[in-house]
Amino acid sequence: MAEFQNGCSRLNDIVKGDYAAVYRLLLLVGICVTLCLSPLNTYALSSKPDDDQEKMMPFLEQLYRDRNNLLIHQEPKKIEKYYTLSEAGGHHAYQMEVKRAKYIVAWVEKRGLRLVAAKPSIRIVRYKANGDEAVISLVQSAQISYSYKSLSVPPQSFGIGTRHALILKRTGDGWTVKKEWYLDPLEENPDLIPDSPSGFPHPSPAPDATAAEGRYNRERAVAYANKYAGLAWGAGNNHRYNRKYKDYTSLGGDCTNFASQVLGDKEEGGGLPMTGLWGYRGGGSQAWVQTDAFQRFLLYSGYGRMIAKGTFDEITRPGDKHPHGAVAKLQPGDLIGYELKGDTDHFSIVVGQDANGYPLVNSHTADRYRVPFDLGWDRTTKYILIHVRG
Repeated sequence: MAEFQNGCSRLNDIVKGDYAAVYRLLLLVGICVTLCLSPLNTYALSSKPDDDQEKMMPFLEQLYRDRNNLLIHQEPKKIEKYYTLSEAGGHHAYQMEVKRAKYIVAWVEKRGLRLVAAKPSIRIVRYKANGDEAVISLVQSAQISYSYKSLSVPPQSFGIGTRHALILKRTGDGWTVKKEWYLDPLEENPDLIPDSPSGFPHPSPAPDATAAEGRYNRERAVAYANKYAGLAWGAGNNHRYNRKYKDYTSLGGDCTNFASQVLGDKEEGGGLPMTGLWGYRGGGSQAWVQTDAFQRFLLYSGYGRMIAKGTFDEITRPGDKHPHGAVAKLQPGDLIGYELKGDTDHFSIVVGQDANGYPLVNSHTADRYRVPFDLGWDRTTKYILIHVRG
């Protein structure tokens, strides 16, 4: 999994004494400091840019356009000019983009898809010039569209939001990237992407998000997940998180905090009653913000029921118990946990299906809107499919 995509279990790891995870958390916090990460609630501010920022924008806009075009045209040579390749930081930043493109293109191929567009929108959050260098933090909202190779369905789109810190170096009349860090780089090993079972996604009746089920309001839960999906293209609320809740991104990840909000916010979300173990009272309880504690609470409290747990192949393969694969049993408002090496590392919220029945999810850390549920994961991942009962 991408080094920073799944920060959501880091609080668990610290408690367990996982010092490698502590190191990763410190690195994540360092990036957040570099980005000057105040909560995402403030990211939608629109302050008037100064002259230096105005002059910088054409370079940055072209940089991100061409990087996204790399996903479509697969021509890495075309982005070399944007990087200080003679320095380690610039070379690493370039290689990261090449790896990201290779992974996404390989995933698309494995799923029988074709990328048709990748459109970025960027906004500078902070800018500081120092002689021939400029330090910039910015956010990107990318719309990625795909079609099915063997089906006549309209192109489908999903959104990913990323936070970036860059050091730019002046070169003559222009700039190059000397260093860059960002959350959710998707630089996985494309050789570890599992194949799709024959016929996946298997046709099945579209689950009904409006179905009443006790105390849990699925329709509102999905609406909340879409409204507060942060920086991701397609999200509402002007790309802000809900101001009522603390942003845990710089404290190890916000994915479980977000999942808890979707289930438990009584004004806009699913409305499940908070308990002594699971709740938000000026801050989230352990079961509210930590992946493992959240999972235990759901399953032992009766708020959730495990549909299945297994690798991509295991949850998508048809069987006697699940004729369309266990993943087809998920309804909008249900949850998917992602387990790596025995540790639940991330949670996302099921928000629906694409036109061919592919389950789609929203999440924080990274910010995602209607993204195919397995993008960014590999064959070592175990998926924990949880039906929320209320």
